[in-house]
Amino acid sequence: MRLNILKPFILPLLISVSSCCFSQPVLPYKNPALPVPQRVNDLLSRMTPEEKFWQLFMIPGEVNNTNKNDFKNGIFGLQVSATGNSNNATQQMLKYDNKSNAQILAKKINACQSYFVKETKLGIPAIFFDEALHGLVRGNATIFPQAIALAATWNSTLMHNVGNAIAAEAKACGIRQVLSPVINIASDVRWGRVEETYGEDPFLTALMGNAFISAFEKQNIITTPKHLIANVGDGGRDSYPIHFNERFLTEIHFPPFISAFKNAGARSVMTSYNSLDGTPCTSNHWLLTNKLKQDWNFKGFVISDAGSVGGANVLHYTAKDYYDATKQAITNGLDVIFQIDYQHHNLFMPPFLNGDISSQRIDDAVRRVLTAKFELGLFENPYANEKEAEKIIHSQKNVSLALQAARESIVLLKNENKVLPLNKTIKTIAVIGTEAALPSMGGYSGNSSHIVNLNDAVKNKLGKEISFLYTEGVGKESKEWEVVQPEYLSTAENSRGLNASYFNSIDLTGTPLVNRIDEKIDFSWTLYPPDKYLQLDNYAVKWSGKIRSPKTGKFKIGLSGNDGFKLYINNKLLIDNWKKQTYSALFTDFNFKADSTYNIQVEFFESVGNAQIKLVWDVTVQQTWRKQIADAISIAHQAEAVVVVTAITEGEFQDRALLSLPGKQEEMIKQIAATGKPLVVVLTGGSAITMNNWIDKVDAIIDVWYAGEQGGNAIADVLFGDYNPAGRLPITFPLHEAQLPLVYNHKPTGRGDDYNNLSGLPLFPFGFGLSYTTFQYSNIKLSKPAIKVNDTTQVSCVVENTGSVAGSEVVQLYIRDMLATVSQPVMALKGFDKIYLQPGESKEVVFKITPSMLQMLNDQMQIVTEPGNFRIMIGASSRDIRLKETLEVSVE
Repeated sequence: MRLNILKPFILPLLISVSSCCFSQPVLPYKNPALPVPQRVNDLLSRMTPEEKFWQLFMIPGEVNNTNKNDFKNGIFGLQVSATGNSNNATQQMLKYDNKSNAQILAKKINACQSYFVKETKLGIPAIFFDEALHGLVRGNATIFPQAIALAATWNSTLMHNVGNAIAAEAKACGIRQVLSPVINIASDVRWGRVEETYGEDPFLTALMGNAFISAFEKQNIITTPKHLIANVGDGGRDSYPIHFNERFLTEIHFPPFISAFKNAGARSVMTSYNSLDGTPCTSNHWLLTNKLKQDWNFKGFVISDAGSVGGANVLHYTAKDYYDATKQAITNGLDVIFQIDYQHHNLFMPPFLNGDISSQRIDDAVRRVLTAKFELGLFENPYANEKEAEKIIHSQKNVSLALQAARESIVLLKNENKVLPLNKTIKTIAVIGTEAALPSMGGYSGNSSHIVNLNDAVKNKLGKEISFLYTEGVGKESKEWEVVQPEYLSTAENSRGLNASYFNSIDLTGTPLVNRIDEKIDFSWTLYPPDKYLQLDNYAVKWSGKIRSPKTGKFKIGLSGNDGFKLYINNKLLIDNWKKQTYSALFTDFNFKADSTYNIQVEFFESVGNAQIKLVWDVTVQQTWRKQIADAISIAHQAEAVVVVTAITEGEFQDRALLSLPGKQEEMIKQIAATGKPLVVVLTGGSAITMNNWIDKVDAIIDVWYAGEQGGNAIADVLFGDYNPAGRLPITFPLHEAQLPLVYNHKPTGRGDDYNNLSGLPLFPFGFGLSYTTFQYSNIKLSKPAIKVNDTTQVSCVVENTGSVAGSEVVQLYIRDMLATVSQPVMALKGFDKIYLQPGESKEVVFKITPSMLQMLNDQMQIVTEPGNFRIMIGASSRDIRLKETLEVSVE
């Protein structure tokens, strides 16, 4: 009776107890039904200062059984290697084992992610990031042509398709952020990273960048365009300080970034290593806060380039230590610190914990990161589909796309007497050059086993009947000397190396601060001093011990470095260059006897920093280049046609003072040309090459850039006419380095363009490229030859294929403001259309001219369209304008 009376009260109580004991309420930040900002705020309110720091720290690495405790507070993200332990960050940043596969990578990423989701207090997933400039940097991912090659296609639809393919492969492996693309303007072709860019023009760069970025962002992968801003300075040197005014930045360097954020949806951006107007870009408040986050309303997060936060201390001398550098960077607008080793967190965490960085700024940075993680859906779907990974990576569809991209990127620069295409009935062909057998893929590439080289492609195309002759030729390095290796150096106590004494003075006086064994003398102390006990400058070194030659004879031995060195052998001073003036390599002849030892002593001093010193000789150098040229000439004599495949050295922190082909390649080309055989030169490289010494001696030249894994097939298709080349230059090729920087869209000069001993015009202009057919332009029309400043009009022309084979033409639209209150470029690319025409076929090409295409910055730094006349130009390159009209623009 009593139970029945209490029943209405007991049942709700039991239900309440059951809910309490068996079901926990869902925390707001874990509730996918709530708006992202509400979830972010809830999660942020639960985080400790340490947890907040770790959401702003990214490194290469992984979670394993031995280091789990290191990641107990979570992390922004990791770059995981497909094989091995990636905590050895320097090696794992860019290099991946060719045996790695997508499924292994996906499994490793999922295992790491499981730790963050299930074993950390808050369960915040990590973002797994990687490089994907022209393909995911993994051993078995599809390698597409390098970025500059993709730009040379002048095909934004193709670029978007390539981006889609790379994004799908990345996502299949669990990669949710890519540190790509590079949308810096290649304003100086000496810069070693031109290959990573889309060229010198802001319009082309923005269009290609948007096509690439939007493909990733639509698949919900965060892109990180880089580097903000202008990562090349005087002399074409990487990360050199820039002092560009706001007008120049706004006209040339900012547009691709603004477009990437506003039009393509990029949610991250990477800062550059260099300084802007005296302040490192990584801590530049005007750049990161005033421009990026306020003026452009950028809502994503800003990451540093690897190690660049500490660079303010080491390189720019604007911070007294890492603590100060961190405080400056985060306070002024950086959000995420990118380092290359886990242990580096000890250098950067302290100012986050003691109030030296405002809590509001820290919370803003963390909020940006957490917003991205919620938008990526990582809290609901943190794992990659391991079974799908292998199906998507390197699919046949992607391989076909890589071939199409490689074909479209190839630029025909010269074709005298229509030597190209070569006849497939040819009986004997000679191919010369290491790149024909082992093609380079360019910077930030995977190491795929699917690469097709030119040799195999030619043999497959022509069949067994052809007599195929090949030799390596001289290659891009013809050594005259090399560094003396450790096995030839010794001390009384050590069989390898020399005794080294380091002095805290430049005159070798006093007691050495450091004594050690250096295995060889091959040093470049540019970023760091020789030892932690020394400064970057004002030090001297004495090396001593024994040297042994493996050969008998008179050889050259010497020192290569930036002055301040002496060489003694058997206590006799043989080289005395005890001064600081320049870089030099000085040698002396010495009679060595095989396996005899000689006393050796080297002295070196550095008074201002940036030291380089090498002990070198020619004893172990194989002087083979003369024989290599002789072998090349021999097979050239036997062949009906010769193809020479060249190469250059470039890349990150590998800028080129000289743009000619390195080594003895030019000499080899000239000697082969003297045989009189039809000669085709294939240029491999990501930037401009000067060729005054040999261009008139060869019949044909094609630029294949770094053509990707299908490059061999694509080049063979062009050489033998199965594909009519239609690539166009996205950069200007100068006649000589003295002309640099040289771009097509410069402002008018006060006088002329020429030197008194050299033309001011380029060798090959921006937009240039030949075809196996010819095109005629005619009938230019403006739909409205006079418009108001806010109106639009159309310009049209007719293009006809007047040759005998089908082909594509890139019809280019340039505009010039004829009279403006502020000087404007002599011409600026505003549109292009790549059209395919059969022989005799014609097509009307129409460009819409909008107000934005006529805009400029006035003297008040306002974007306006000034009334007046505009020259409308249509042509085949920036120097080959076929048609012109004048558009009149008036006020409302």
